[in-house]
Amino acid sequence: MKLNLLEELKNINPRNPGGWPWLVKLAVLVAIFVAVVFGGAVLDWQGQWEALGNAQQEEEKLKEAFLVKKKEAINLDIIKKQLTETQQSFGALLKQLPNKSEMDALLTDINQAGLGRGLQFDLFRPGAEVVNGVFAEQPIVIRVTGNYDDLGKFASDISQLPRIVTLNDIFITRSNVAAAPGSQNVPLIMETLAKTFRYLDETELAAQKMAAKSAKAKK
Repeated sequence: MKLNLLEELKNINPRNPGGWPWLVKLAVLVAIFVAVVFGGAVLDWQGQWEALGNAQQEEEKLKEAFLVKKKEAINLDIIKKQLTETQQSFGALLKQLPNKSEMDALLTDINQAGLGRGLQFDLFRPGAEVVNGVFAEQPIVIRVTGNYDDLGKFASDISQLPRIVTLNDIFITRSNVAAAPGSQNVPLIMETLAKTFRYLDETELAAQKMAAKSAKAKK
């Protein structure tokens, strides 16, 4: 049967489809049907395939944009948290700075800290303020006489004041004054440059801005 089918296929006349064996006719009909359906599908769906490809590319772009936005959102939360913590820390430090009206009281506190330890003030001289941004630095030259323990306690008391006061360039030398009879404490002289700070009020800040504008205009 196979030999007969092969012989029939060899003897097929392409110009005479009517004389083909029915199996060949059926196979050709199926092939034509499949080709027509496939060709129609390709032609009909080509636009949809292109639209699908474009949609997939757009989806990838949207995914990348989403990931970028997600990272930014995560970093934004971290930045907001850090900003809040910084503002809180800055607010706490700002409370430790006196305003202009409180400076006299702070200078009195420093003086009282020394007298409270039995120290003798040989010099207590506030210097000119140095403006630095929104703050003003107040230097105070101090020279006191007392024993070693009292000088150390005085320095400790200064560090525990509710306002920020720093002691800089500390020099301690032996005093020429003799110790009291029976006392083992030799008087010492401590010289230091104390610095305290205050924040500028709105009037001072406004004046500072005006001065900066005037200086800029002159240039």
